[in-house]
This record gives sequence, structure tokens and C-alpha cells, in this order.
Amino acid sequence: MKMLGAEAVIECLKAEGVEMVFGYPGGCVLTLYDALFKLKFPHVLTRHEQGAVHAADGYARATGKTGVCFATSGPGATNLITGIATAYMDSVPLVAITGQVGVAVIGKDAFQEADVCGITTPITKHNYLVKKVQDLPRVMKEAFYIARTGRPGPVVVDISRDVFNTTFDFEYPETVKLRGYSPLFDGDPEHVELAVQALEAAKKPVVFVGGGVNISDTSAALRKFTDLTGFPVFSSLMGLGCIPSDSPQHLGMVGMHGTYAANMATTECDLLLGIGVRFDDRVTSLVKDFAPNAKIVHFDIDPAEVNKNIGADLRVLGDLRWSLPLLCEKASRRTSEQWQSSIADWTERVQAWKQERPLSYNQTVTSIMPQTVIEKVSQLTQSNTVIVTDVGQHQMWTAQYYNFPKERSLLTSGGLGTMGYGLPAAIGAQMSLPDKTVVLFTGDGSIMMNCQELATVADNGLPIKIIVMNNQVLGMISQWQRMFYGQRYSHSTTKGRTDFVKLAEAMGVVGLRVTNPDELVPTLEEALRIQGPVLVEILVPETEDVLPMVPPGGRLDQMVLGG
Repeated sequence: MKMLGAEAVIECLKAEGVEMVFGYPGGCVLTLYDALFKLKFPHVLTRHEQGAVHAADGYARATGKTGVCFATSGPGATNLITGIATAYMDSVPLVAITGQVGVAVIGKDAFQEADVCGITTPITKHNYLVKKVQDLPRVMKEAFYIARTGRPGPVVVDISRDVFNTTFDFEYPETVKLRGYSPLFDGDPEHVELAVQALEAAKKPVVFVGGGVNISDTSAALRKFTDLTGFPVFSSLMGLGCIPSDSPQHLGMVGMHGTYAANMATTECDLLLGIGVRFDDRVTSLVKDFAPNAKIVHFDIDPAEVNKNIGADLRVLGDLRWSLPLLCEKASRRTSEQWQSSIADWTERVQAWKQERPLSYNQTVTSIMPQTVIEKVSQLTQSNTVIVTDVGQHQMWTAQYYNFPKERSLLTSGGLGTMGYGLPAAIGAQMSLPDKTVVLFTGDGSIMMNCQELATVADNGLPIKIIVMNNQVLGMISQWQRMFYGQRYSHSTTKGRTDFVKLAEAMGVVGLRVTNPDELVPTLEEALRIQGPVLVEILVPETEDVLPMVPPGGRLDQMVLGG
């Protein structure tokens, strides 16, 4: 079938089951956008390329499918960098298609030229520069295969404008053959057997759940295992929702802002079963003092993660879709009663920590506490809801106080910690899941990073509920300056001059404001009743801290507690 390279790109997307793309046009991709018009392929115009890549990321996290974004050459492509790095850190399947200048002027500092492959090499699974139209179908097939298989991640396909404008005989390949790329699926069953033997010998075991469980959609197998054994469970930020937050076994989030029970269980356990985790520094704090008495058993698909931060005594390499069902099968040689009776004393101790030091905060009758906002929204939205956050204090309060019922119910930038991620990611989530309620928690600092995407929300009639917790400071920066820098608030005050209600209304979004506690629940209920998009600005105290907190250089059991 003869067609332009630009038309072939669209046909490749159709073959890969892509439902929509997010993007922003420019000179080098005009033929691609003309093909979009002619072929009537669904496209969402964002107001900034960073909005496009974060929206594609949110789409991917919400659905498990591969997100796709378009950008033109030079500044269009470089505006994707933060979003590509965000997806890379959190293992999000993404294909970013960028335009490049003509083949004859590549490397000659042509107008709007940038070395996109060179720039993105450290933050992608792979990238391509396509200079021959005949290579296009193979490259597109490989890009999607690499993005979604093994440990998922972003792939960049940089396409010269010549390729878009050239006619050729299009045929999409059915298979992929990549020398040197063999994503690991099934591992060694003997390693799972050794892991079960270690679990059987443990007296104080814990299960540490990471984002890999969300990515692989294996939370059902995980819950089957934890229901059988009765082991205490805690989560990383990216693992929240894989075990329901209100499960008696769930101790909450672990790490710098983790719960007392989770951090103490880590400190005193004799076996730690890490499933799909990176052992990030925000979890471990001092590596030499992390789980000091424990044998570490690490289940992961990526060999590079094993022994990278924390040494593993036993490792099980392979896709969790293979290893977790096999773990359940082998663990079933003991009954639930046998497993749970063997750790009865440990379970009692862990539950005592949970009861003695629950998450708490000081409540007042004159101020709206940010934790209260999270709790009230949780009570009003539990079913059929996707929560999205930006980055900062509100992100940690959401992790602590929202009751996540299931997997993929929290979308947040964990590894890179990207302010401005939330609003466009919520767009991607709502576009892909139109029947779900999408709620964004953000702060007065984060929302300004990509506030132009309010126009995208309004243009597409997306009923996203945006909760802006306005404390008139860059909250987490201010907290660190208060705790560790002698209360020297260097450039962390936003002065409260932005009227977020007017900002929302100027872009076509309903704006509401809450200034006293009595207004909170009625206003939240009103926002949820309104059919279209709503921004609710809530004034919260300037000096409220995210607690518990493990200070820098401290052990997990050296928490500053709140309440």
C-alpha cells in the first residue's frame, strides 16, 4: 500500500492499538498533523509539549497501555525531556514521536534542530533517528515492543521531516527481532522454592510492595499470598493501592514519611520480602541501617535493580506475572492457619505499633487542616476514583491519608518528583477512563508549573476535580527550611497573590474557594456534583508539616512524630 511516511506513522499507531495521542504541532511535523486530519485519528491538543508528555504518561499509568505523544523538532522535542525522564524513573510505557530537520541539514545547526537522541539517551530505554522512510515501519514496531515489554519505559522516535513527506510501499511487520534485547519473563523456579523456604523459617517476616506490582497488574496474586500467610505488608509510594489501604495487614507507606508501624517493622523484621521495589533512598534512609536484622529476598524483573542499593540474600528474577503465582502455589503447601500461627507473636507486636502510633495531626476549629481535606475527599470518592497528585507536601499527605482501595488508583511522580506533573496526567487519565472520577490534589506551587493545561481541560469538557491546597508557600521547601535551615525562608513564599478561582474561570473551569472549616464538606460535595471540570482552592495553614519524618541521615526508627 503506497502512502506518505506521515500516514504510515498513523497506520502504525492503529496497528499497535493506540487510542489517542497528545501533542502540539510545529514546522517539522506539519505533514504528520495533516495526516492526523485526513485520517481523523484522535488527538488531544495540549497547551505545552510538557503537558502532552505528562498526559501520555497519565494515560499509560491509568490503563497499563502505551502512551503516545507528538512534538516538533528543537524546542518542541526538548520540552518533552522532563516528562520523558519522569516516565523513565517510574517505568512507564511511553512512545514519544518527534520531528527532526531535513536529512541534508542534520548536524548543521539548522533552524529548530536539536540532537534529540543524544539528549534523551540517559532517560530512555532506547531511541531512534529515522532518516529513511523504509525503516519507519520496523522502527515503530520495535519502539512499541521495547516500551511495553520487560521493565516498561519510554522510547523516543525522532523522524526527519523528509521521512514524513516521502511516499513508499507500506507494510507493517508482524514480528520483532532485536539482537541483544531479550526481556526476561520466566525465571528459575528453584529460586522461588528457596524464597519460600526462607519464608517458612522466618519468625518476623514483612512484605514490601513496590510499583512493579502496579505495573505488572499482579495485585490479585499478591493479595492471595498475603491473605494466605497473614504477613504484615507495607508499600512504597508507587506501590500504594496494591493492598487496600484499610486492610488490617497493611501498615501504610514506609520510608522518610512512612508510618511508625511500617518503619518499626522494617527495623525489627528478620526477613524482608521486596516485590517489584527499587529500595529507593527515600525508603531506606541510611543504607547500612536499613532492615539490619533481616534476610532480604528480592523479586524483580530487572537484574540491574538487585543489589543496586540494598544487598539481596536471595533473588528471584522474572516477570511478577510468572513469579507471584508460583510463589502462591508453593506457599500453599502450608495452610493459612499454619502460616499465621507461626508468626502470631510478631503479628501482635506489629499491630500494637499500628494502634499505639497511628497517623495523627493537630486539628483546630479555626483552620482547615490539609490532612482533613484528604480524609474528606477519600470519604466522598472511594469507589471508581483515580487520584492524581503533583509533588510536595500535598503528595505525601495524600499517600498517608487517602484510602486507596485498589491498584492503579494513584498516579504520581515518584522517582523524579516532578512538579507540574499532576494536571496533564489527570487529563490523560480522564481521557482514557471517561467513566471514572478523576481527582487531582495539588499545591499552589505545583499547579502553576502547568496551569495552562486548565484550558485543555475546559476545551475537552473533562470533569476533573482539582483540589488546590493553598498555604501560600512552597510547602516542602518551607518545611525543610523550618526544620533544618534555621527558619530562613529563602524564596519559598508565594505571597498568595494568585487568585486561583479567577485563573480557573479565565480558562473555562468552574472555580470555588474554601476559607473556613464549615464550608469544606459542602463545597467538596458541590464540586463532585458539577458535571464539568472544577477547581477548588482551599486555604490551609502555612506552617503545617508532613509528619512522621525521618530526618536526613537518620534511621527509620528515628522518626519525628506528629499529632
